Amino acid sequence: MITLAWPWILLALPLPLLARRLPPARDEGGAALRFPIHVGLGTEAVGHRSRPSERYRRRLLIGLLAWGLLVLAAARPQWVGEPIPLPLAGRDLMLAIDVSGSMEQEDYELDGRPVSRMAVVRTVASAFVERRVGDRLGLILFGTRAYLQTPLTFDGATVAAMLRDSVVGLAGRETAIGDAIGLAVKRLREQPEGQRVLILLTDGDNNAGALDPLEAAELAAQAGVRIYTIGVGGGELGVRSLFGMRLMRQADDFDPTTLRRIAEITGGRAFVAGSRQELEAIYAELDRLEPSEREQRTYRPQRALFVWPAGLALILSVLLVVFSEGTRVRLPRSIADRTT
Repeated sequence: MITLAWPWILLALPLPLLARRLPPARDEGGAALRFPIHVGLGTEAVGHRSRPSERYRRRLLIGLLAWGLLVLAAARPQWVGEPIPLPLAGRDLMLAIDVSGSMEQEDYELDGRPVSRMAVVRTVASAFVERRVGDRLGLILFGTRAYLQTPLTFDGATVAAMLRDSVVGLAGRETAIGDAIGLAVKRLREQPEGQRVLILLTDGDNNAGALDPLEAAELAAQAGVRIYTIGVGGGELGVRSLFGMRLMRQADDFDPTTLRRIAEITGGRAFVAGSRQELEAIYAELDRLEPSEREQRTYRPQRALFVWPAGLALILSVLLVVFSEGTRVRLPRSIADRTT
């Protein structure tokens, strides 16, 4: 729609009428350049009275129209478009997902059948990512090394797709937890303070990389990054045999103590998920602990239109001059003599 930015300027429209009602300037007897009263007014004498001619009325109409257009241009007309939603303000949230060799162990169930840890993480974490409307999300995959798979972005669908496409062993078969934290801190510390969050998911202890996990946690705390750790596995290990699924005690490489310490240092929380249901509950709890801002913000595009009335006023002013070109002003003889 079309609106006026400064509608109060329209109050200036009647100024020409008020100017006509002002008393004439007093003659102080000083030097002045005087013009005959009939010059340029376009009046015709009828007896002792004069009446406006058709030319005068035409010029008056053009002048008033030009004035109205100038006032309209000064009121700043503008076209305002439909509201466009802006990205919502939320968290800068990085996910660090363990894709080491142990993540292929099948000790979880999905739809009534045994699946690997990685399959459950892909399903549950992808749903978590898609719920985070308004957050900037990033994805780190780590094994022997840590790699930035997706930088921080508002495009949660892309992050979820990259997470679903991740495979075990992509970054090596070992586990470099410290390096994953260090990479996340590097990416998050440049973002606005107070909203930097890392969700670290792993099923083992740190056995690779150059950075110790607790030293990395100290760096994260200094950078204002909260870390929520999720330990997967940690329960009984399912092993297939000729007699079906056998449950065995989990391997000793699971290190919940270090994960709890990382969370304590950075002001986060530590969780352990022994089943898919527990993992879903953990991500639901993370939604509660780190809620996305849901305040809707919109932007309405604007386009200035003042050039149109201003241009029309200029054209009418030129027409006014054209209609007046036949009027000549005769100067007094004394002034004419000085100019020659």
